[in-house]
Amino acid sequence: MKPADPWWTPTRHADRRPLLLARGRIQAAIRGRLAAEGFTEVDPTALQVSPGNEAHLHGFATQAIGNDREGRTLFLHTSPEFAMKKLLAAGETKIHAFSHVWRNRERGALHSPEFTMLEWYRVGEGYERLMEDTVAFLRLAAEAAGASGLRFRDRVCDPFAEAERISVAEAFERYAGVDLMASISPTGEVSVDRLGEELDRAGVRRAVDDTWSDMVSRVLGERVEPHLGMGRITILDRYPAAEAALARRVEGDPRVAERFEVYACGVELANGFGELTDAEEQRRRFETEMDEKERVYGERYPLDEEFLEALKIMPPAAGIAMGFDRVVMLATGAPRIEDVMWVPVA
Repeated sequence: MKPADPWWTPTRHADRRPLLLARGRIQAAIRGRLAAEGFTEVDPTALQVSPGNEAHLHGFATQAIGNDREGRTLFLHTSPEFAMKKLLAAGETKIHAFSHVWRNRERGALHSPEFTMLEWYRVGEGYERLMEDTVAFLRLAAEAAGASGLRFRDRVCDPFAEAERISVAEAFERYAGVDLMASISPTGEVSVDRLGEELDRAGVRRAVDDTWSDMVSRVLGERVEPHLGMGRITILDRYPAAEAALARRVEGDPRVAERFEVYACGVELANGFGELTDAEEQRRRFETEMDEKERVYGERYPLDEEFLEALKIMPPAAGIAMGFDRVVMLATGAPRIEDVMWVPVA
């Protein structure tokens, strides 16, 4: 098979250009909606002390040379989250950003090492408001692209239909026959053995050295996610607290947290939280995540101490990150993320 022409050849660009123009219309429509609701657009810098402290996210490191000619390690951010929460601590109340972000070890039809993330925050509002925002933005995307629905390969989703909202525990039971909550104690501690028994009973493969988180990820990826966002948008809500390092726990049920993800056509598009503002609890969670990163990958990232200090004065808020390129993909029916990027990564 003859390889495809490079993206910069005139014939290839002519094929891609309608998708890129649709990208611009979608971005303008979402920006307009945010501006109409009083949001301020911010532009966080990409170089940060820490790229983020989730165990399975991988950053790009570089050396910043100062005037003293000494090198200092900085990272390209995997999300503008830390910077934007510092702005909330500074007094901003409704902010958004279209940020280029970088994640190492990720490339494929739905992944690029560099991509555009839309992130927005609402101070003093519940995370359910972010669910409404996201559904509205997906409808705007379809309209701006001139599409009646969202599409990824042979999967379709009608964003104008009422969205489905389901908890992670309900989804595990429905699609995998796994009682996830049986492996979580009333105070939120998790049991590897108990979840392993559930996977064995449901016929889900597992490795002898799988952690609780490994098994949760396997069930999500193999049994649950392929069913989400089919025909209509799915909001996967109330993640176990152990899988929500940046979210506050649900009041009255410490087993689960105010974290949700939004799916269309089996594709994850957004990840939102009722934000954790307890700095000491956040430090403990970050250290746990970095311990796991060191165990699995042999490395750990520094903590952003200024971010932890800012959390002490950050007001209650809800925030969310959306993969903007993926939204454009589904609105235009493009098969690969690079088809909707003006200049794909080499």
